[in-house]
Amino acid sequence: MSLTLAATRSGARVSRERHAMIVAHHIIFGAYGFWLPNDSRGSWSDFVGAWHLYRYGPATQVTDPRSHAWGEHNHALRLEAKSALKYPPVTFTGVQARAVARGFATYAGRSKLDVYGCAIMPDHVHLVIGDHRLAPDQIAIQLKASATRQLAQEKIHPLQAFPTASGRFPKAFARGQWKVYLDPDDVDRAVEYVRQNPLKEGMKEQVWKFVKPMR
Repeated sequence: MSLTLAATRSGARVSRERHAMIVAHHIIFGAYGFWLPNDSRGSWSDFVGAWHLYRYGPATQVTDPRSHAWGEHNHALRLEAKSALKYPPVTFTGVQARAVARGFATYAGRSKLDVYGCAIMPDHVHLVIGDHRLAPDQIAIQLKASATRQLAQEKIHPLQAFPTASGRFPKAFARGQWKVYLDPDDVDRAVEYVRQNPLKEGMKEQVWKFVKPMR
């Protein structure tokens, strides 16, 4: 698969020549606490914003598009760092995952976003989306916001036991995202990869009404 990773958290688009070939994007973002900025396998963050996490090391930013999920790392240290989070790491239940999907569907319909693949895992999300007037970074932010609103409306937000002083709930999703640009030859493989994600984890195949085949 000929993949090009976008600049992390910059919102930058690829060159005009490359962009002419882009028809879709594979974006991945985590639930709160899924992947810490100083995970020894690398992260999409270039800083650690809280001392209680910085104690476990500085940010470990990587810029290549391959997955580091199965890389060697200090499992005990990672769990210890997670225990220092301000809130418990979010793990979506099946009911919450369906609410997240309804939030995605609402945004996709309102913004005319084409979604070709979606897997809502307990602690992260995979999406294959069509090229859009907004950059994939911005789309990821909007999708997270719409899913969060849906969770709150249905009174099943995973961190609703920890309201802030303003009465709002903490963010259910982590900051940042991975994004990979896809040319026409890449899309089917990316969609199949996303489809297989739940199956590899022993879950059922996910079928969402807002996911459509690429025309």
